[in-house]
Amino acid sequence: PHAAAAGLAGAGVALAVGELLAGLSRRVASLVIAVADVVIRQADAETAGAAIEVFGTTNKPVLITGIVVITLAVGAATAAASIRRPAILGTVYAVFGLAGAWAAVRSPLHSDGLSVVVAALAALAGWLTTRWLLAVAAAALAAESLLEEPAGRRRFIVSFSSVAALAAMGAAVGRRLRSANTVEAQRAEVAEQLATVIEPPPTEVMAVEQSVAEVEGISPYVTPTEDFYRIDIAAEIPQIDPADWSLRIDGLVDQPLEFTLDDLLAEELVERTVTISCVSNPIGGRYAGNARWTGVPLESLLDRAGVHDDADQIIGRSFTGWTGGFPRSVVGDGRTALVAVGMNGEPLPTRHGFPARLIVAGLYGYVSATKWLSNIELTRWDAFDGYWIDRGWAKEGPVKVTSRIDVPKGGLRVPSGTVALGGVAWAPTRGISAVEIRIDDADEWIPAQLGDTVSDETWVQWSAALQLTPGTYSIDVRAYDGDGQPQHAGPKSVFPDGAEGYHRVRFQTI
Repeated sequence: PHAAAAGLAGAGVALAVGELLAGLSRRVASLVIAVADVVIRQADAETAGAAIEVFGTTNKPVLITGIVVITLAVGAATAAASIRRPAILGTVYAVFGLAGAWAAVRSPLHSDGLSVVVAALAALAGWLTTRWLLAVAAAALAAESLLEEPAGRRRFIVSFSSVAALAAMGAAVGRRLRSANTVEAQRAEVAEQLATVIEPPPTEVMAVEQSVAEVEGISPYVTPTEDFYRIDIAAEIPQIDPADWSLRIDGLVDQPLEFTLDDLLAEELVERTVTISCVSNPIGGRYAGNARWTGVPLESLLDRAGVHDDADQIIGRSFTGWTGGFPRSVVGDGRTALVAVGMNGEPLPTRHGFPARLIVAGLYGYVSATKWLSNIELTRWDAFDGYWIDRGWAKEGPVKVTSRIDVPKGGLRVPSGTVALGGVAWAPTRGISAVEIRIDDADEWIPAQLGDTVSDETWVQWSAALQLTPGTYSIDVRAYDGDGQPQHAGPKSVFPDGAEGYHRVRFQTI
């Protein structure tokens, strides 16, 4: 057990050194985050979908925690095995160092050679610490059995506890340094620039928010930024200094172009309210939101570059290495397609793509909503598949007609009599023409009242009131798009092109 404890502490020191040195500069990758990024990129569609379904937006913290736990466990097991095979200790730490360095140099955001040095130093520190603690334990055993000599046991416990405490402190300091090493100061400067061009919420948006029936618990028409969902492949939110950022438009164009953030801010910016959704959103899920997006129309930038006639796919490339591709034909068909720099009246938050991202109405995010945008490439449809297409998801990603019940929540007990129901429904670019509910699988569907919208590109809030006696009830909801096409009954899972089915809640009236 003392050898395992020595190995546990040694692995902790290795992790702490890596975190502490990474906290000193954004150029240096956290080795844990770098390994997590590799794991995420290697995951197939089934694994990624299962992780999102089981853990939701906590899937990345769970992965990072798992990497730390596995590293500590391997450290403990290696030290225990080294009692009989001393060479294994150095071998495993060498592999740790090489693996960390390999993962770090593969990081699109942290390819600096310093990360390799950090990986070597972290592995060396872990190896030396483990050897020292093993020597402390061996010295005490050599003097007399640890069980019979409390002083020897105390020396080891004190040494182990001191090392473990220092490792925990070092890791915490490293994490704090990295969390403080953000681009929020630069983002605040952009906010000052945007303040001169972004106007308060349009009167029509304010009117919509005031027009809905007052059913407590319905999602607001415009999703607050802090509540907006986040799904992406980044194990850690990229911190991209706008002074170092630029957007390149190239591929099958007459004139490749490059824009700094100042260039985009100097363009004629527009604001559009658009609902976007993740293809991994289950029926009744929360991976959808409606926001006011500010940016430059993508069509105007592409016109300036001069798109070739045979270019029928637009690829968005992220600084994280993620890619998404969508048909060229959707740009210019009347829908909103923006290089967005603002969200709900402010610069994009870092978690939502600062300095710039793509927003395309009517398409799931996995093909269109590139965050931390670095490049827009024009190519042919059959010449390239985006990140998730390579993993088996459908090549095209039109958003399906979807509806959700927000109130009452499933499993609640509510007063009988007049029971208020409400939620949202969306089919961006087509709009929603009707929402209906039914009780306990009845044949009759009851029309709901729809709130106002500013366009067919946003979700609509719906509400209804039912007279219910005490009992247990199941309520289903379905929607029709602007063309009168009904929501599919399903059930169908999210893979490979989005979920289908009616959202159902079950509750009790008393």
